[in-house]
Amino acid sequence: MSGGDIAGLIAAGVFAILVGVIALPLVKLGRVFDETTRAIGELSRNVTPLLSETTETLAQTNKQLARVDTITSNVADATGNISALVALFAATVGGPLIKLAGFSAAVRAAFRAGRPPGSRRNAA
Repeated sequence: MSGGDIAGLIAAGVFAILVGVIALPLVKLGRVFDETTRAIGELSRNVTPLLSETTETLAQTNKQLARVDTITSNVADATGNISALVALFAATVGGPLIKLAGFSAAVRAAFRAGRPPGSRRNAA
């Protein structure tokens, strides 16, 4: 064997060791990819029922919001009707009451004006 053959054998041995050292991280990386694939599969199996439950919950929430909207609309209508009723009552009863109060004040003033100043009773 010549020196070139020995150098070739040493280089081949070093190359084989280098390939072995590089192969270990690649094998570990393959295991990581396998575990990631399993985790993604399990996650997709668990997410599907969760998404269907969320969709159902959102549908029920939308139904309840529609009911609340109807109730709010009815309350707004009732409030408008009560406001109109109060305005009608104030216009119907309020005007005559103001006139009656003015008339009673005028009658009281007339009675006071018709009395002599010293004939006044003790006012309480």
